[in-house]
Amino acid sequence: MAKLSPEQIALNLSKIPGWTLEDGGAITRRIRFSHFGEALEFVNQIGRFAEDANHHPDIDIRYDQVTLRLFTHDRSGLTGKDFALAQKINQITSSATKAI
Repeated sequence: MAKLSPEQIALNLSKIPGWTLEDGGAITRRIRFSHFGEALEFVNQIGRFAEDANHHPDIDIRYDQVTLRLFTHDRSGLTGKDFALAQKINQITSSATKAI
């Protein structure tokens, strides 16, 4: 999959609420949950998506907060895989969670 241009990144980013572009070129999202168990279940769901897509995010869990970072390492930049996984993640993000 080809590395996206800055224009393509901006267009794709506008379609995934809650995600931001890091200076290093990755997209990130931080989400707060009501408790650790809920955060962990969310991460397990993401793990299943990531395995199916063979595209694995960096995930940081801090009690009730999950930070996700997407970047296509073998392309040294963002690709369609990153935005497709971000869209999948947004689909399972419930109204009970809040972006922080």
